[in-house]
Amino acid sequence: MDHIPAKEWKEDAATSKLKSKIGIWMFLVYLVVYAVFIIINVVNPEIMGIDIGKLNLAIVFGFGLILLALIMALIYNALCGWVEEKALKLEKIQKKIHEEVK
Repeated sequence: MDHIPAKEWKEDAATSKLKSKIGIWMFLVYLVVYAVFIIINVVNPEIMGIDIGKLNLAIVFGFGLILLALIMALIYNALCGWVEEKALKLEKIQKKIHEEVK
């Protein structure tokens, strides 16, 4: 079986730093929403018993937290892909300029 050699994976410091910042900010947003959920449950649990349609607030809020995590993961993936794409375009432009200078 013949196949092409594996690509070398290298970490780009600029994109890595930006992706880390995005992840930290998204984590902080989720942390605040989750903290509100916990605080409501600790301080006044009766609020979670309020009916919203056929469900109570606790169930709606809990499923909302799960959905928020999934949506934020998709957003993070899209943003990181966009950052990588921009970095690759910039790298190609820099290589082209470097070759023209020679």
